[in-house]
Parts: sequence; C-alpha cells; structure tokens
Amino acid sequence: MRLTRACAVSASCIALVAMTACTSDSGDSPESSPSTKSSSPSEKSPSPSTEESEKSDSETAVFKVSGTAPSGVDITYGSDGTNLGGNTLPFSKTMKVKEDALYYQITAQLQGGGDIKCSVTIGDHTKSGRAQGGYNICSAQLNSGFSGGFS
Repeated sequence: MRLTRACAVSASCIALVAMTACTSDSGDSPESSPSTKSSSPSEKSPSPSTEESEKSDSETAVFKVSGTAPSGVDITYGSDGTNLGGNTLPFSKTMKVKEDALYYQITAQLQGGGDIKCSVTIGDHTKSGRAQGGYNICSAQLNSGFSGGFS
C-alpha cells in the first residue's frame, strides 16, 4: 500500500513540474508577444467572411400567395428552423435569410375550393406552385446549395 501512495505522489509531482515548466515558458518568453502580433493579422482575414455572412443575412426571403379561396386557405411558411402561418389572401411576408438555413418553403392548402398560386423568392431565385379546387395544396421550396445560395 505504501508503494501505491508513493507512486501517486510521484505522478502528482511530475505533473505539477511539467505544468509549471509549460506555464513559465509561454509567459516569460519574449517571443510570446510576436506570436500574439502574428495572430492579429489572422484575425483580420476572417472579416471578409464576416462581411459575406452579413451580406447573406441582409438578403430576404419573400413568401407570396395569391388567387381566390372562397372557403379559406391555410398558409404555412418559413425555413427549416421556423414554422409560421397565415390565412388571408393576398398573402405576402418577408423574412431575413439565415446563412445556416437548409431551405425556405411555403405551402397553402385550399379549404374546399379555389385557385391559388404560391411562391418563395430569395435574390434572383424563385420557386412557385399552383393549386386548384377541393383541398389541394400549393407548395414551393428553395433549397440551399453546397457552395452557398439557394436554388
């Protein structure tokens, strides 16, 4: 049992010495300030990507439903992270585009008859659909691409 305690004490001492040596090398070295300065330019390089993400965020998704629905319409719209609704025609809503969204979609279900068109637009890309009669559903969806943007 004494041997086990001695090994534990020795291991603790070795770990403490190793941590102290690592701490004193990084803190007392005059080379630490140039390395800090070299990280400063690398902080500036992400700013273009930050500007790109702000550009993406400034885009809007536009959701529209138009037509006739004498018995009513149920509208659901948003991205993969949201589920919003509406029930009046004409319908038009905008939403800020999020960079991490996988898709933006709109569906509109007729409640007993009518003729409607629906669309979702982001930038220059538009997807649209149409539904007529009965309880049919109009659906449109823009998907995010691997290299960014929506199609």
